[in-house]
Amino acid sequence: MQDKTIEAAAPGTGQALRYKVAGMDCPSCVGKIETALRRLPGTSGVGLNHHSQILRLSLDEAATPRATVEATIRGLGFGVEPADTIHIADGDGVVTDAASGTEPRWWQTGRGRITILIALLVGGGYLLSLLAPAVSEVALMPAALFGLAVFGRRAVRLARSGSPFSIEMLMSVATLGALVIGEAEEAAVVVLLFAIGELLEGVAAGTARSGIRALSALVPQTALLIEGESARAVPVERLEVGQLVLVRPGDRVSADGVVEEGESDIDESPVTGESVPVAKTVGSPVFAGGINATGVLRVRVTRKASDNTIARIVQLVEEAQAAKSPTARWIERFSARYTPAVIAVSVLTVLVPPLAFGGDWHTWIYRGLALLLIGCPCALVLSTPAAIASGIAAGARRGLLIKGGAALEAIGKVRTIAFDKTGTLTLGQPRVTDIVPFDGTERTLLGLAATVENGSAHPLARAILERAAADGVPLRPARDRKAVPGRAVQAVVGGRLIEVGSPRHAVERGGAGSLPADLPADTVAAFEEEGKTVAVVLADGRPVGLLALRDEPRPDAARGIAALRGLGVRSVMLTGDNRRTGQAVARTLGLAVEAELLPEDKLRAIAGLKGQGTVAMIGDGINDGPALAAADVGIAMGGGTDVALETADAALLGNRVEGVADLVTLSRATLANIHQNVAFALGLKAIFLVTTLFGITDLWLAILADTGATILVTLNALRLLRRKGASPAPAL
Repeated sequence: MQDKTIEAAAPGTGQALRYKVAGMDCPSCVGKIETALRRLPGTSGVGLNHHSQILRLSLDEAATPRATVEATIRGLGFGVEPADTIHIADGDGVVTDAASGTEPRWWQTGRGRITILIALLVGGGYLLSLLAPAVSEVALMPAALFGLAVFGRRAVRLARSGSPFSIEMLMSVATLGALVIGEAEEAAVVVLLFAIGELLEGVAAGTARSGIRALSALVPQTALLIEGESARAVPVERLEVGQLVLVRPGDRVSADGVVEEGESDIDESPVTGESVPVAKTVGSPVFAGGINATGVLRVRVTRKASDNTIARIVQLVEEAQAAKSPTARWIERFSARYTPAVIAVSVLTVLVPPLAFGGDWHTWIYRGLALLLIGCPCALVLSTPAAIASGIAAGARRGLLIKGGAALEAIGKVRTIAFDKTGTLTLGQPRVTDIVPFDGTERTLLGLAATVENGSAHPLARAILERAAADGVPLRPARDRKAVPGRAVQAVVGGRLIEVGSPRHAVERGGAGSLPADLPADTVAAFEEEGKTVAVVLADGRPVGLLALRDEPRPDAARGIAALRGLGVRSVMLTGDNRRTGQAVARTLGLAVEAELLPEDKLRAIAGLKGQGTVAMIGDGINDGPALAAADVGIAMGGGTDVALETADAALLGNRVEGVADLVTLSRATLANIHQNVAFALGLKAIFLVTTLFGITDLWLAILADTGATILVTLNALRLLRRKGASPAPAL
């Protein structure tokens, strides 16, 4: 079993271990565990993801055995087992299925049983007080003592491991103090409310995690593996790359792959967020989890189950949820000072009034103990990561992959969005519409252009090659192929240097500052006014013909730009295409345009836009890499491709321009949720701080200032998971 926890580690750094940790409710739990483990000799690279519950660390077992690591975590009240085992028992006896991610019912957990027992003791104490009033003062003491024993032991362990200001310690001190001054009833209610609060926090945290687990559940457990003329059911984990699987109408696609035989429509909304079923024919890619609507498909597997699109999305989303946003980092710094400050105020509340003004010791000790319960920053610390995690999960469900809290926060603050044209605002599937030879025939001109473009991945090159293949034009031998970025592609064909480039390149090659005399300017202008891209074919520097190509805008592009305009976001198109073509497309879509840009020009354009506010760049994730990196937020278009999943700060898996407005709306909703959470957490504590000092707040109400706020903050964040689509949101 232990071997399963070992991963590759750098020499001399120890073994890389992975554990599944159970029982965490909020980021404060993460801090407690990380602090304790970092104090152990021989540990390094300690990282714990609150949402995935996966702990990673490097351990030198000569300094600290792994059994000590596991015992330390369990001693803090959490469960721990190697990440690849099946059953996980937490520190309170919770058993969880790590493989499936299912969790037990609340009453089956250790915390649930503790809460039930304390509730029974409290209920029994009140009943005893009614039946025997003479013992009413001690009737509730068993409940208080039991709670103090449970939470006090945990508090001591946390203090020894480097977390002295934990909520367990504050609550234990308040409970013990209440018992000392004869307030057993208050002490019992405090431990009961604290236990209920912890239990509800765990339930809410499990609900938040289920948002991502639901994605994994979209992939069926079995696949129909084709063997000869028959198909048999096998677990999806056993599928290998290259095998054929059968997908019947109504079935979910069992693996990422390519259609080998058949035609059908597939609902890919669980993966890409695209609400309309997508037509699939031979050669079309399909994603695991999609729902086959009509025809029977034979699909060639291209990815194993552990590496399919949904598995990668889940992994990336969990990593994104673990990454701290700027607001979360600020709150952590604030809370590190907040708790000691409240403890200091509590001590002064106990000592100053009796010593300086002759106040009643019982009264001011009681108020000081109540202040202690306000000192835990759990709700405040949770306010941002809970909203960020829910926002990222909500986006993933709609095909909007966001790569971290920082990106999610920044998207909502964007003032300008720069779009690439080809493959972003347009379909990225240009077609050759016109062939105009100056010498020879159309076939000869097309053959020269296709020969030079052979091997290029550029959309215009693919269009020329597809037209040549459709017309049956053969490719000729060529050598010394070379691309001049942003200008042309060239090769030596039949002893002549053949170039396929833009009219701008033809001007530069001619050296006259205008189109060569033998290249009709009116023809070029006419094509460009129609929104077509013109490619000039040159032989030894002399134009021999031109090709006109057109790439149609995406069907939702105009609606997407209009939606952004409604959100107060300016859109601009940055394209390397000629000015007239760029302006023609821009007029159709209703946005500004900067055309004839080389890659370095796009960088300068992005820098200029950043001077006016936060800027996002939308591109295909391949040719626009520098501009995506230069923008405040880089967003890649790509329906589940590796590039879309691995590059930029966010990805639109459904290739929908309207998804950009969805991103902005979701980000603004998340930011508003964060502001609500922070205001609620701080506001509630401020109110209880004042009411406690004036003697209005009891101990049991003070504990609600923490546990109640934590629960409400979590529930407020979970509202983001119910968001269905874009709706107008105010600019921030």
